[in-house]
Amino acid sequence: MTVNTNLSAQDLLSTQMQVDAFNKTLSQGRSVNKELDKDDFLKILITQLQHQDPTSPMEDREFISQMAQFSSLEQMTNMASGFGKLSSVLASSEAQSLLGKNVEVVDQGNALFGRVEQVVRGEFPLVLVNGKFYDLEQVSVVAE
Repeated sequence: MTVNTNLSAQDLLSTQMQVDAFNKTLSQGRSVNKELDKDDFLKILITQLQHQDPTSPMEDREFISQMAQFSSLEQMTNMASGFGKLSSVLASSEAQSLLGKNVEVVDQGNALFGRVEQVVRGEFPLVLVNGKFYDLEQVSVVAE
């Protein structure tokens, strides 16, 4: 007895469509990170140490150099985080200094004039002008 294992063109097309649909559902929700961070660097270093040739271990200078690179990367990451916090504090302080002043706000290409009645502090400070909140970045002119 022989079994026919060839698919008809219609069956082949149907199967291909099902496979494509399944692959599409697998790829949804995934995001590819194209940047390496300090955790990835540490994983690479640990993997390198685990798989090194015992008869020819990594040179001390190489290891120290890689650890220095890791430390430098960590410090740059910490500095970037600190600068982000500092920027937020400065923006909040700038918004607070506008309280009670007359400003020009550009909203969708239109210039609006009014007095800053309230300030909402935070990462992205808001100013209340003429009963509506605007982002601090939208303030273009400040006057007494």
